Amino acid sequence: MIVDKCIIVEGRSDKLNIAPIFAEDVKIICTNGTISEDALLDLIEPFEECKLYTLFDADNSGEKLRKLTKRIYSEAVHLFIPRTYIEVANAPRKVLANLLSEAKFSVHKQYLSSSIET
Repeated sequence: MIVDKCIIVEGRSDKLNIAPIFAEDVKIICTNGTISEDALLDLIEPFEECKLYTLFDADNSGEKLRKLTKRIYSEAVHLFIPRTYIEVANAPRKVLANLLSEAKFSVHKQYLSSSIET
């Protein structure tokens, strides 16, 4: 499978929540929580040719990962869930679908809503 887009999330539950939304091939990479700079580099290396996105929780752990990613891979596009939901795994799929659609991902239409729930 050749993919043009990769998205980094924190955990398996985040991956399970967003995976069904995509209507295109997207590689979803999990950091499995806190990660070192070397480990993140190793994780990203196979996907350097992809357009890289991040979707981290709206908490301290997510902010640390976002800062680390910005430092080592400044080209990454950072997506932000509404702070109301705190965790990607807890965000409604309609909210995530709208966020991903705005970032130019192809998403299944059944997940889209005309207005984002906040």
